[in-house]
Amino acid sequence: MARSQRTTRLAAALGSALLLLGTATACGDDGDSSKDSAGKDTSAKSGDSAYPVTIPHKYGTTKIDREPKRIVTVGLTDQDAVLALGKVPVGTTEWIGGYPGAVGPWAKDKLGDAKPPTVLKDTGTGPQVEKIAALKPDLIIALYGGLTKEQYGSLSKFAPVIAQPKEYNDYGMPWQELTKRVGVALGKSAEATKVVADVQGKIAAAARPEFKNATALMATPYEGMFVFGSQDPRSRLLTNLGFKLPGGLDKAIGDQFGANISKERTDLLDQSAIVWMVTDVAKESAKLHKDASYGDLKVVKEGREVFVHESSDYGHATSFGTVLSLPYVVERLGPQLAAAVDGKPATKVAQPTAP
Repeated sequence: MARSQRTTRLAAALGSALLLLGTATACGDDGDSSKDSAGKDTSAKSGDSAYPVTIPHKYGTTKIDREPKRIVTVGLTDQDAVLALGKVPVGTTEWIGGYPGAVGPWAKDKLGDAKPPTVLKDTGTGPQVEKIAALKPDLIIALYGGLTKEQYGSLSKFAPVIAQPKEYNDYGMPWQELTKRVGVALGKSAEATKVVADVQGKIAAAARPEFKNATALMATPYEGMFVFGSQDPRSRLLTNLGFKLPGGLDKAIGDQFGANISKERTDLLDQSAIVWMVTDVAKESAKLHKDASYGDLKVVKEGREVFVHESSDYGHATSFGTVLSLPYVVERLGPQLAAAVDGKPATKVAQPTAP
């Protein structure tokens, strides 16, 4: 799918009022997501004793009386947390990739012999309530999303709904928190904690000592030069690997997940490494380099650029930023970043072959 189509779909899914990613903690935050904002413990033990559980969210609390059997995920990436904990949703929401069941290759093995979930298309107008109802869910998960109060009310008429938490802005929930919250809902808190720790270990293993003294940025050449802010999952991955984001980044783009910058602010791009999400490396890198405001920067002249094919499995996994996609990403991104910041301009930054 072309970037313009994907970006338009994302903008429609989020809505102009939902493009804020607020004050979520960095990706590496290992805080206890089983406590609400008041500090009340909402965790559940695994097994038959797990229920009932009450989970707080932006619109109140939702009580789950028994283990859910038919789960529908409305959040754009929530299916990965469910799959990671051994459950297969009956319905998922399409975002990017066009994969069967909206399950990416990094998560496909979690399906086992189960039938892929029914995919609910993103129309840009909110959840497809009637189609969700037809799936007869006993739990609806809408964590990585921007569910409105009205949409929450409509969906709650036929199943318990876990909306996005109030302590984070819409689309601002870190993957660790999301996974643990799903663990509570599924009666698998212990498993969720272990899965999160395992993935954090894999990310830590992909980090290099030289990353800690380096700066980095994620960007895409969409309608000019679009940079991702500190609350975007892609930027959180960089900081989790040990990089620092450019000083003044969020001030330059405002309280959004990302924004286009003017040519006067291309100084933000001149970092120890820059990761570009592109659809065509040769064509788009050539176009970028022709622009003197970027092409003359040291990050270009010293070969510290990293390119990721955003329409590949690798690119989709990077955008997802989930408990299942991140190990897939760091396996590829780690070596690229290491080559970019090794201090040797002659070092070529290899581009992973598709997918």
